[in-house]
Amino acid sequence: MPKAVPLVFVLLVTIGSISRATAQNSHIDLPPAVPQSQDLRVGVPKGDPSPGRGTTPTSSDEIFKQQAIAANQQRQVEIRRDTEKMAALMQELRDYLATSDQGVVSVHAIKKAEQIEKLAHSIKLKMKQSF
Repeated sequence: MPKAVPLVFVLLVTIGSISRATAQNSHIDLPPAVPQSQDLRVGVPKGDPSPGRGTTPTSSDEIFKQQAIAANQQRQVEIRRDTEKMAALMQELRDYLATSDQGVVSVHAIKKAEQIEKLAHSIKLKMKQSF
C-alpha cells in the first residue's frame, strides 16, 4: 500500500503536466476586430460630415425627432385600437352576465375577463412609454 501512494502521485503529476502542455500549445484564431462605425440611435454612419454630403448633426437630430413623432403616433393608434377592443369585450361580458344565472360563470366568460385584463395591462404600458 505505501508503494501505491507515490505511484498515484507520479501519475497525477504526469497527467497534470500533459494537460497543461497541450493547453499552452493550443492556438485559437480569433476573428479580426470589427470597428463600430454606426450610430445606433439614427442608423447612419458616424464620422465627420462633409459639406457636400448634407449630413449635419442638426439633420440627424431632426431625423431622430421625426422618428420619435412617428413612434408616438403609432403608439396612440395602438392605444385607441386596444381600448376599442377592450370596450367591446367589456360590453359582451356585461351582456352575458346580465342574462346568465347569478351563481354560475362559464369558462368563456372567465377567458373574456382575462382578455380584458391583458388588454388593460397592455394599454397601461403603452401609455407609460414615451419616445
